[in-house]
Amino acid sequence: MILVLNSGSSSVKYQLIDVEGPTRAKGAKIERIGEPGSDVPDHEAALSRVAQAVATESAAITAIGHRVVHGGPRFSGPALITDDVIKQIEEAVPLAPLHNPANLAGIEWARRWRPDVPQVAVFDTAFHSTIPPAARTYAIDREVAELYDVRRYGFHGTSTAYVSRVAARLVGQPDTANVIVLHLGNGASASAVAAGRCVDTSMGMTPLEGLVMGTRSGDIDPAVIFVLIRAGMSPDQVEAMLFRRSGLLGLCGDNDMRAVIARVEAGDQDAVLAYNVYCHRLRKYIGAYCAVLGRVDVIAFTGGVGENSSLVRSTVLAGLQPLGIRLDPLRNVSARGTRIISTDDSAVSVAVVPTDEELEIALETSAVVARTKPQ
Repeated sequence: MILVLNSGSSSVKYQLIDVEGPTRAKGAKIERIGEPGSDVPDHEAALSRVAQAVATESAAITAIGHRVVHGGPRFSGPALITDDVIKQIEEAVPLAPLHNPANLAGIEWARRWRPDVPQVAVFDTAFHSTIPPAARTYAIDREVAELYDVRRYGFHGTSTAYVSRVAARLVGQPDTANVIVLHLGNGASASAVAAGRCVDTSMGMTPLEGLVMGTRSGDIDPAVIFVLIRAGMSPDQVEAMLFRRSGLLGLCGDNDMRAVIARVEAGDQDAVLAYNVYCHRLRKYIGAYCAVLGRVDVIAFTGGVGENSSLVRSTVLAGLQPLGIRLDPLRNVSARGTRIISTDDSAVSVAVVPTDEELEIALETSAVVARTKPQ
């Protein structure tokens, strides 16, 4: 059994997975950690609840896999956790100040709780480490970039790895498929995957760049930041606005796509603009990644919006028939789960693939433990 632990900034998610099935023995999410009125004062309390919840299965746990958001430039795959690995995760804290400290809290607690089992860090950034220099390099002063590790890292890598692999198998090309993965949730990213290797992704040094998200702006002219600071906003205020009060929320006051669509259908013009900006940005990235990949075999939608909103899928893909993309209207709105929703004659398949980051973490953890086990 692998215990998958995702210790986030205000929540802890866990799943107990038997990778041989795979089957899930147990799992839950503990939310609102440290928030006013919450009965979970801190991460220590939340993680203690995890220990209590899996107490009867504790003896069967053979390893613990931890989600870590940012691995910095050093990690290109999952890593068996050692003191040195922890130090390197700490060094990446400035790149993910909200997430890495919480991830570290989970690691440190688990090492105290179960020092007898191997622990593995699975990094959101690792799958994107194959992005070539031309795609990962920002055109800024080279010495400054090297000094501060400024480059494109990308995120949602665990989800992208899983979804791209499932989508490739779905179209009968497990080793050769070129896949565009659209991970659309409150956070959103697009990735171009060529034969199992990521070659470009929309998120950058931080999870702010790229698509329009629930509360994050995505792509923006960097000079806007300087204009706002010179107008009187502090750097912290600008950062908070771009991360927490932008995106759909900033445009129309709602960050939940379901609420935005309901307002669109009611004729709310703020919601209409927010929806159109969201879909326009997404369509633009699809076109860009068709150019990057040269040949696209499948476009895979995942995440809360990608999996559940047939309207977003149809809006985004409308008019892309010249690129060989033909959505089947009936397939798009029917059924659930992993499926093809394009027409039979579509040159590019379109798929919906529910993501399973916990299973991917469990599989990667199991593989690391197997490689490092003494023979």
